[in-house]
Amino acid sequence: MRYLFLLLFTSLCFAQEIQDVDFKTLTADLEIDQFDKSVSGKVTCEFEVKDAINTIKIDAVNMKFDKVFVNKKEIKFVADDKQLTFIEGVKKGKNIVSFEYKAFPKQALYFNGDGDNLQIWTQGQGKNTSNWLPSFDNVEEKVIFNLSFTFDKSFYVLTNGKLINKDFKPRDTKWTYEMKNPMSSYLVALVIGKYEKQILNSDSKIPIELYISKKDEDKFESTYKYTKEIFDFLEKKIGVDYPWEVYRQTPVKDFLYAGMENTSFTIFSEDYVVDAVGFNDKNYVNVNAHELAHQWFGNLVTAKESKHHWLQEGFASYYALLAERLVFGDDYFNNELLKMAEQLREASLQDDNPILSDKASSLSLYKKGAWALFVIQANIGETKFDKAVKNYLKKYQYGTADTDDFLAEIKNVSDYDVEAFKKKWLENSFFDWNEAMSCIKDSKFMKDYLAVRQLETVYFVNKKGNFNNILQEKYFHPIYQEIVYQLKDVPYEDKREFVFKLFALKDVKTKQTLAESFQQVPKELKAEFEKMFIDNSYINREIALYRLWATFKEDKERYIDISRTWVGQDYNLKFAHLILKAITYKNDPAMFTNAIAELEQMTREEYNVTVRQKAIENLMQLNQVTDIVLKSLVDLSLHQKWQAVKFAKETLRGLLKSQDIKSRLEKLKSVSSTATSNRIDYFLNEKI
Repeated sequence: MRYLFLLLFTSLCFAQEIQDVDFKTLTADLEIDQFDKSVSGKVTCEFEVKDAINTIKIDAVNMKFDKVFVNKKEIKFVADDKQLTFIEGVKKGKNIVSFEYKAFPKQALYFNGDGDNLQIWTQGQGKNTSNWLPSFDNVEEKVIFNLSFTFDKSFYVLTNGKLINKDFKPRDTKWTYEMKNPMSSYLVALVIGKYEKQILNSDSKIPIELYISKKDEDKFESTYKYTKEIFDFLEKKIGVDYPWEVYRQTPVKDFLYAGMENTSFTIFSEDYVVDAVGFNDKNYVNVNAHELAHQWFGNLVTAKESKHHWLQEGFASYYALLAERLVFGDDYFNNELLKMAEQLREASLQDDNPILSDKASSLSLYKKGAWALFVIQANIGETKFDKAVKNYLKKYQYGTADTDDFLAEIKNVSDYDVEAFKKKWLENSFFDWNEAMSCIKDSKFMKDYLAVRQLETVYFVNKKGNFNNILQEKYFHPIYQEIVYQLKDVPYEDKREFVFKLFALKDVKTKQTLAESFQQVPKELKAEFEKMFIDNSYINREIALYRLWATFKEDKERYIDISRTWVGQDYNLKFAHLILKAITYKNDPAMFTNAIAELEQMTREEYNVTVRQKAIENLMQLNQVTDIVLKSLVDLSLHQKWQAVKFAKETLRGLLKSQDIKSRLEKLKSVSSTATSNRIDYFLNEKI
């Protein structure tokens, strides 16, 4: 029952001030219903009223409340589509409010798959947790969350904090978690799924819980490679003990972003689940380090407002790069800084928004933020920088801070001109290329790499000696790749000696760039390209397959047969095989139909959206816009992942310029679910 009492604060239109009301703890005992996609249960909050106040508010989006109790007495309340509001029974000092609620969240809590493939997970960053859990949108309201969930006993139920009890029931299990320190509500997380689990222990004895879907159990080691090394490094480098009792990581299907740094619990995209070969093409190392760094920068100390968000993303990006330097070396570190600088220099020509802006781009917040920190460190020295960061975290731990708070700590340990820095790096959209380069110019890699780049305008005949000298030494692959770029337009007969020397390096990235530089494979390189079929890179294998198939017409069927069992990362090799099979056998109805049917199958819901989108794109390139493709596009336009929705909408709008497509969509309505049929109507009636 919802009480509406008009007497309640009709003259008030302001939210409660954090300094007047301080919520201390939120304890919830919840049930998740996978069938009606709801969450319900009891919530109890302890809070302190420090000064006279007219209203108490808890953010709660479209939730139903039956009864609300304050200090054990039932009270009147107002619950609208955004908040639960009350004041009756509240006294100055300590108070307790408790209530039961139910919600059918439209966002923030997502239900994917069914049966053994069911996954339920949250994404609360921004102000979204209040869509499924009554909580606090204001990041400055930091609360200790103690959460319990009851669900089917065959599933793992994971959330923030330390697991303190599992209560086994005939069909369900109640999982109870506890936290000791407060956090902002957007960092509350939940994952339910069927997983395999491993536990590592950091040098400081923090348990690191790692989860992976049962189907990917053989990818455990390669997915989580270097996890312990990264944890131990960051804890020592930052100089502040890891601030939570446990750290767990879980991949989920179709996550909205690469990863999310929920307190003590990172959720990340299954796109980063890789085997040992896929690790060389794309891996979780950077995301792993980035989200872990957030446990200090964002979770322990949170930016007061979005204008200062670089204090979270810039720091996490910077410390992730430091962790990658530990894993991949100094040359990798300096090359990443260079690539970031080139991106930022180019972007600054069009982006007028500085880091300290509510409209700052992700590129600015992450990469320019990281560069800004590197510039400070380069100017004041590593020891002073580390001391300032440690002081900053200690001073504002379990609270919030802004940019001036951090810069004050830099000023406390050095005579660095923080005001000039702030104006140049944080309040100006211009990227200072010269200062950036001055910070890395002394590294051997940078000197060697820039020396090779300076040869770009030199005639080939005059730099052959330079190339020969370089290829006799061991360098990081970007230097060899630069040689490949400079050889691209040189006639093959003139550059063939260098081509063989580059292949002989057996460097995966160099071979990748070299293979891509050929549209047609010289006959004498056929064997080198075929060796790439067993490279430690699925990308290399894909490039080799396409190039060889396109060049040697007499071997087309052989290459299709060789690749028939290939899968790759995100099915890249299976896609290559099916595309080439469809083209090769376009005049063989059975073979062609088989290839198209397999591609159509990969547009369906059991595959992740990355694969589904790629399958649709491949079918469209083959001019196979079938009814299955159309239905898959409509279904994707209803997906929770905004990138998939954008792709589906744009693609459908383009296709709907055809009257034939309109007619076919009309026919699809009659054999579709209500949701799909309504979505088809949306597109058919849309005016663009």
